Amino acid sequence: MIYLKTPQEIEKMQAACTLVSQAMGEVAKLVAPGVTTHKLDTVAREFILDNGGKPACLGYGGFPATLCIEVNETVVHGFPSNYALREGDIIGIDTVVELDGYNGDMCYTFPVGQVDEKVMKLLVTTKESLYKGIAACKVDKRIGDIANAIQTYCEARGYTVVREMCGHGIGRKMHEDPEVPNYGRRGTGAVIRNGMCIAIEPMINLGSRNIVIERDGWTCRTKDRKPSAHYEHTVAVVDGEAKILTTFDYIQQAMGDRFI
Repeated sequence: MIYLKTPQEIEKMQAACTLVSQAMGEVAKLVAPGVTTHKLDTVAREFILDNGGKPACLGYGGFPATLCIEVNETVVHGFPSNYALREGDIIGIDTVVELDGYNGDMCYTFPVGQVDEKVMKLLVTTKESLYKGIAACKVDKRIGDIANAIQTYCEARGYTVVREMCGHGIGRKMHEDPEVPNYGRRGTGAVIRNGMCIAIEPMINLGSRNIVIERDGWTCRTKDRKPSAHYEHTVAVVDGEAKILTTFDYIQQAMGDRFI
């Protein structure tokens, strides 16, 4: 069942989304060669707790960390570790904050130092496709319109769309109805209504769309081990349009002229 939020609930979600955005900005300050992904996780967790929030991923279904870490071919749900970032890596960082009973979810894929031009184009296209999907999120349209906008934009540029993982509704729970895939036909799926809150998150591959799940039961990577990119915003449908509740502004402030 899709739970439509009241204006008061959307205000609470906005607060959670602001905090998760600020936490990502703190993490962005540290993304550089030589920094371990465990260090990034520690900084995020401490910032969220210090500001009254709860790291919603930590312990969710047994997940062991605050951040989902997505280095290079990892699509989603990777664990932080003692791996030290290297020049030329990319790292997607995905996390959820709960504040006052409501959740905010976002992801950003960072280049680490100088990254191969082909990979940078993947990052740019994936981020652009996120906004194409958001632009398609309008009252009386359908979830399939969002999905199709993302799919057609990326596939026209030679990339592939992960089909087994998708966006989702969000609110009091991290994952609510409806599912928000990144591929599909226009005019299909749930009707978009005012008060709907969803996380839109294209996951786009440089090579094949096929994925595998590692033995830990969580880490999802590309089967061909080619890079994958992932960007995400939480949005609320207000007055017929998608209002973006999360923001990349704090990341931009941290990265300066390195911001994509």
